[in-house]
Amino acid sequence: AALGADVRILDADLRDEDAVLAAAGAVADVDVLVVDADAPFRDGGGGLPGLRLAVDGAWNAVRATVRTQWMGERGGAIVLLAPRAGAGEHADAVRAALENTARTVSTEWARLSITPTAVLPGAATTQQEVDEVTAFLASPAGAYYSGCAFTLGAA
Repeated sequence: AALGADVRILDADLRDEDAVLAAAGAVADVDVLVVDADAPFRDGGGGLPGLRLAVDGAWNAVRATVRTQWMGERGGAIVLLAPRAGAGEHADAVRAALENTARTVSTEWARLSITPTAVLPGAATTQQEVDEVTAFLASPAGAYYSGCAFTLGAA
């Protein structure tokens, strides 16, 4: 938003697939979906509950946005933001799951012009660095990348 983007929040409990689908359908003209999986990982207390909340919530948001916004000829970009390396038990599993999601759906949804990527911050990565990479991936220049994982700083 600070860079001039029209930012709208997907206002739903990411664990509730039906609520996420309804919320995604209520938002018009989505070009980029940014999923911050770090917040639900922390909200879930890390560990296995945080892993489930982060990964399941990210998938629910991605699937709902694709179904309600991009199944036609429109397409869009997905940026999956992972927890920092070493952010707690199972943080690395969340990171791997988001990277795998970006790589897998990039081939499955290429025909729909959907370009998913994952951002994997290192332990010392600043929020500004994450924001800058995210803004780049959300820009027209970032449309070149699909199925890529961007590891920032030391993993």
